[in-house]
Amino acid sequence: MDHYSTLGVAKNASDKELKAAYKKASMKHHPDRGGDEAKFKQINEAYSTLKDPHKRGMYDHQQNGGGQGFNFNQQSQGGFEEAMRQANAQYSHPFDHMFNNGFANRTPRNKDLHLRAEIGLADIINGKTLVFQYSTHSGRVETVNVDIPRGAKHGDTVRYQGLGDDGHPGFQRGDLHIKLYVQKVKNWERDQNNLIYKKVINVFDLMLGCVIIVKTLDNKQVKLNIPKGTKIGQVFNIPGYGIPDLHTGKKGNLYVSIDTEIPTITNETILKEIELLKDKIR
Repeated sequence: MDHYSTLGVAKNASDKELKAAYKKASMKHHPDRGGDEAKFKQINEAYSTLKDPHKRGMYDHQQNGGGQGFNFNQQSQGGFEEAMRQANAQYSHPFDHMFNNGFANRTPRNKDLHLRAEIGLADIINGKTLVFQYSTHSGRVETVNVDIPRGAKHGDTVRYQGLGDDGHPGFQRGDLHIKLYVQKVKNWERDQNNLIYKKVINVFDLMLGCVIIVKTLDNKQVKLNIPKGTKIGQVFNIPGYGIPDLHTGKKGNLYVSIDTEIPTITNETILKEIELLKDKIR
């Protein structure tokens, strides 16, 4: 005789129905009231198992031969069809080869949880570790360290198997998905594993030539010679100062695109000198 039959309830009985059935059966078979002591022990054992969601889920799983047992209580949402939809869901993400490859089975499981990580462009060059703390529907508080891989892209997802929701006792836990959002940096853009930096230079420095210092996103300083007569939009290539490749670690290039700024001059004497210089250049 199973626990449900011992209490005289259906297998989908609610917590309220279980409690009422237990009170009725325990009063009827209590030894102090002349009841059967062995039967009373069975009743207490049955209620002790079924009142605990986790124990109940495990018991139902075992009663179904350890296979794909389903236990839907009043808190279940979507019923059998929803559970099967979740069970058949498949996931493919950029870092599956790095973080727990795939599933070995397709048993019913809880929902996945989705978080977002706001990171800077420098973080995908240098790498970074973030600490996330979140709660599941059962009240469990989880803390996970997320290592941002060098070379990751905006929109990539890091997946941690078995760290998702646990709202349905007895079901396999869902997965945790952390989506990366790379914040934009003024004057910097990414092109594959290359970086493009727009450098604004005074128009006179373009005419006369100069040496500039480019401060990279990983806090390095690179000298760049700007020849005389450099045009607006001209691009200089600095190899090896781009973004590391996710798989090989080899860095792309840094392309410095030249732009200019026109100084604001209000001094009449200087303006007249510039006018004379312009006539000479013609």
